[in-house]
Amino acid sequence: MRKIGIFRKFLQGFRHRPSPLGVLAFLTALFFATVAAAAEKIRVFPETPYDGFIIYESLAVFWIFIIGLIVIIRMKLREIERTQALGTEREDPEAPLLE
Repeated sequence: MRKIGIFRKFLQGFRHRPSPLGVLAFLTALFFATVAAAAEKIRVFPETPYDGFIIYESLAVFWIFIIGLIVIIRMKLREIERTQALGTEREDPEAPLLE
């Protein structure tokens, strides 16, 4: 009985009249839910194992490519940091000029 009393106290805050906009939103959501249930099901996974193999193989190649790009970018950033630490971008006033 105590649980019902707690639930009743919770519902006391909702005793006002529902807004027309809320009712309209509820009916619209209900309508789209019923229409979606009647729609044709979209197949997510392929039916044959061969097609599944091709999809997973393509996915593996894609992620290997992405990881390779990340490794290359890190290598380039380390090379830039190394050359900046050497100070090669600073101008030397006593360096010979090419004429």
